[in-house]
This record gives sequence, C-alpha cells and structure tokens, in this order.
Amino acid sequence: MSNGTVKALNQEIKNFIPFFLEELKPKGKIITPFNVISGITIFIGIILIIYRFAFGLGAATNLSDDFPWGIWIGFDVVTGVAFAGGAYVLTCAVYVFGAKKYHPIIRATVLNGFLAYVFYAGALLLDLGRPWNVVNPIIGNEFGYSSVLFLVAWHFLLYMMAQFVEFSPAVAEWAGWRKLRKVLGSLTIGAVIFGITLSTLHQSGLGALFMMAKDKIHPLWYTEFIPILFFVSSVFAGLSLVIIEGAISHRVFRDQIPEDHHATEEDITIGLAKGAAGAMFAYFFLKLLVFIHEHHWTYLGTPMGYWFLVEMIGFVAIPLAIFVEGVRTRAITPIRVAAVLTTIGIILNRLNISVIAYKWDAPFHYYPSWMEIVITMTVIFVEIWVFRWVVLRMPVLRKSPDWVEDSH
Repeated sequence: MSNGTVKALNQEIKNFIPFFLEELKPKGKIITPFNVISGITIFIGIILIIYRFAFGLGAATNLSDDFPWGIWIGFDVVTGVAFAGGAYVLTCAVYVFGAKKYHPIIRATVLNGFLAYVFYAGALLLDLGRPWNVVNPIIGNEFGYSSVLFLVAWHFLLYMMAQFVEFSPAVAEWAGWRKLRKVLGSLTIGAVIFGITLSTLHQSGLGALFMMAKDKIHPLWYTEFIPILFFVSSVFAGLSLVIIEGAISHRVFRDQIPEDHHATEEDITIGLAKGAAGAMFAYFFLKLLVFIHEHHWTYLGTPMGYWFLVEMIGFVAIPLAIFVEGVRTRAITPIRVAAVLTTIGIILNRLNISVIAYKWDAPFHYYPSWMEIVITMTVIFVEIWVFRWVVLRMPVLRKSPDWVEDSH
C-alpha cells in the first residue's frame, strides 16, 4: 500500500467522526407502537441485566445444578444460531455457485447473521455465573483443546470476524471511504469461503455438545446424528427466516429498495422456498430413518411421543407440504405461512433438545422465570433496533453509490 493511499485512508477516517455523530440522529417516526413496546421492554431488561450481574443467576433465573442450561442457551444461542444459517447458505449460493438473482438480499442476510452471532453469542455472558471465564473455552483452559466447546468457541469467534469482513464494504460505502472500499471488496470472496467452512462446522458442533447428555435427553430427540440434523435444519431455518424478513423488509423499508428489486421479490421468495423444501425433506427423511433404526415405536403412545408427533408432523411435514404446493403454484402467501410454521418448528426442536426433553422424567423441571423471558426479549429488540439503524443508513437493501461501480 503506497504512502498516498495511506494518507487518503487516514483523511477518510478523520472526516468520519462528524459524519457519524450526524448519523446518530433518529430517522423517521419516533413514537410508534413498536418503538414504545420495545423501548419499555429494553429499559426494563437493562435493569434486570444489572440485577442479574449484581445478585447472581439464582436471583434472576430458575437455573440450577440439575438444569444448568435454560432459555438463554436453548433459545438465544442454539436457536438463534440456527436462524443465522441463511447467511452461509446464500453467500455460498451467490459467491460460489453464481446464483446472482439472490444478490439483492445478500447484504441484509449477512447483516442479520452477523448481528445474530454478536447478540446471541454475547448472551452467553448472561448465562455464565462468572462471565469473565468466557475466555476459557477460547484458550482451552480447563476444557482442553480436543473439547467440542473449544472448537465451537473458535468457530463462533472466527465466523463473526468473517461476517464482519463480508459486510464491511457496505460500511465503507456508507462512510464514503473509497480507498478502503477497494481493499475490503477484494477480501470478500476469501471471507465468504472461510465463513462457509466455519459455519458448516459450528452448526453441527452445537449439536455435538448435546451428545454428552445421552442419559438425560429423551430417546426421541437424542441420536448420534444430532450434529448432522443440526446442520441440515440450519439450512431451512435460515432460509425460512430470510423469507419472513424479506416480506417485512419490503413493507417497512420499501423506500430503501429499488423498483427492479421489488420486481424480483416473487422469484427470490420461490427460489428460497425450493431450497428450504429440499433441506426439510432431507431432514424429515433422516429423522424417519433414525426413528425406525432406533425402534422408537413404543414411545409414540406416551405424552412425550405425542409431543414428538406435534413437532414432526405439525412443524416439519405440514410446512414442507405447503412449501411444495406454494412453489408449484407460485403462490407467495402459502410460502410465507410455511416459513412461519418452520421457524416455530425450529424453536420447538431446539428447546425440546435443550430444555423440554432434557431430564423429562425428573420430579422437578425447569421453567424460565419472567426475568429470563424479559431479558431474552430485550436481546431480540436491541438486535432489531440495530438492524433497522444500519438498514436506514447503509446501502444494505438499496444499491451501492455510483462511485463503487466507477471504481471497478
């Protein structure tokens, strides 16, 4: 990098400070139903987070030695990371397989994935009795370098960095950093390939964490193939969430989206539905094979068996059929309905494995406290606020500035 380029970068960064302060000002209506509800929730949640750190887990949660993982792990981390799967699936489709029709939504998807990892992985601090020990899995202290937790921790850390690099060209375009934009743009492909590799590993790695709980998880949900099932389900979980986000974005951020991108919404949605349906079929087939191979027929007549059927039929088989019919008839509304059912099914599946079917036969079971629920909602609302702030300012849904095209 030449001295002239370095000086130009320094000047661009220097001019950024007043620009950033100006961008902090709110845009659009401030008093809206969503802002009021989420704002009150966030305010209460911050107080509860302070209370949790001041008085410990026992004062704010219903966690115990018998049930050390609750909703903060089962929902914030295990479920949230599955929903972030759309980022690695679409970046692979666009940058590796050349599916350019999905390019208009790639930045929004990567941004959502990045924020999901930042907030949901950050939520781990809430679940740790001693938050400063969060570095232990990363450095291998106490757990060891062959631990699944060590691998997952490094995958999380490196994948967040890779996603930031993938999204960084949008930041440079927003700030007007023309020189830096060229540098960051040249790193995109490498970051995408690196990120795809990491994501496929840690999606299955999260499932591998539960393989140590064979005697604690109900047989209908425990299998040695949990890592594979976690990976496959993250594909249709991520794509389903992208479908939902796309429907919302085309209404909430309509003025940010170019007209030609509005015209491709239907084609993109149908393509996402095809991918989700294919992954769901593979998942359902794998679950069926495991069920037959493990001879689990006797469990179907029990309460947990009925609950298992609710998950598999109500939130896998039925939305799969709706996806297929929606693609066949090119009907967008059924596809969106199927996406909603699928996301509910993913939440149900992850909570079944980590909370509901965990020590299902214990005399006393874990139920999240109201403070755990409010803090979880706080994390979600803050993520939405940050996502909205970025979309309203950066070229996420709208096209890049003209000078970006001129720089190539």
